[in-house]
Amino acid sequence: MRLLIQIVGLALMLLGIYFLGKNIFFTTNVSPYWWRGIAADLSIFLLFGGIFLLVFMPLGLMKQLGWVFVAGGILCVFVSSRAVLNPTSLWHFFVSMLGMTFGYRLLATGRLPF
Repeated sequence: MRLLIQIVGLALMLLGIYFLGKNIFFTTNVSPYWWRGIAADLSIFLLFGGIFLLVFMPLGLMKQLGWVFVAGGILCVFVSSRAVLNPTSLWHFFVSMLGMTFGYRLLATGRLPF
């Protein structure tokens, strides 16, 4: 029963990510500025390093450094102008936050807060 609840939680989280990310497009256009190519390369290295630290390192300073690397990688994606953000409706934002919140809660604890 607990496995079924966790699968439902994972499905809700994925649904929330889908609704939040359906208006984000990544392009491969060539940039006229020289620093944007460096930012794109740096974003890949930072994201890879951050995920590696989060998955394989124990709790403590290295985990926090992993989160800093992931945040820096996400920032570099936007600096390199490879991500295009289209407007999202309030309804899609609400459904995505609701799905991710309840999905994480089901995945982590196996029950809802009410």
